[in-house]
Parts: sequence; structure tokens; C-alpha cells
Amino acid sequence: MNKSELVEHVRDAAGLDRRTAEAAVNAFVSAVMSDVKAGNKVSISGFGIFNPTSRAARTGRNPQTGAPVKIAASKGVRFAPATAFKNELNTGGKKAAAKKAAPAKKATASKKATPAKKAAAAGSAKKAPAKAPAKKAAKSTKKR
Repeated sequence: MNKSELVEHVRDAAGLDRRTAEAAVNAFVSAVMSDVKAGNKVSISGFGIFNPTSRAARTGRNPQTGAPVKIAASKGVRFAPATAFKNELNTGGKKAAAKKAAPAKKATASKKATPAKKAAAAGSAKKAPAKAPAKKAAKSTKKR
């Protein structure tokens, strides 16, 4: 989604005309950029946090010649999505709070089962379907 698509989405969702929606999007972007530029962390509830970062000046190397190159100090920004945003991404819009997994129970140490108990347990378990012996017979009768 680019800026014009975002303006159209805001226009449709809020029932505004295009100019008003564009002004709203521009005001939002400008407010976030100016606060981050001032060194403030911008936190939008349910969306995420824009956190300003800075990188110190350093000396790098030109990979072709190996000559040292001075790299100037710079500022950047990191975005950390809010928990609600991450849940929306990972559940496809379903409520993730209702699907919290219960912690796994620890297995207790038990005595070894006697052969009679093992046989009874094996008889109650589902068995895998047997392979068709006709296919094996057909393979073994082929001449090589």
C-alpha cells in the first residue's frame, strides 16, 4: 500500500472527501516524523512504537580497493509493532486472547509396564493398515 492508496482507504473508511483524507494522512505522518526527529519515542496504542536510533561515525572499508572510508553519523528509526498488531497478523483477525495455550503438564515417573499391560495397551491402540502383498508379489515376479 502506498500513500495514495492509504488516502483512499481513509477516505472510504471515514466517509471523507479526498482532500480531507489526504490532509489527515499528511498530518499524521508529519506529527510522527517531527516527534521522532526531535528524539522522542512515538507510541500509538494498538499499532506500535516508533523509536529513534542513532549510529556513531565510524571507519569502513571499500570492498573493491580495501581503502578506509569515513562513514558519517546518522539517525534512524525502529518500529516495534504492538501486541494487538502482532496478534492480528498471526491469527488472521481472530481473537488470540481466547486461544492462549495452557502450560504443558509434566510427565510423572511411572513404573515399567508388565508384558500383560503392554499387550493390552497395544491391542487397544489403532493399528496401521497392512500393505497389500499383491504389489510385492508382482514386483518379485518381474524379470530383470
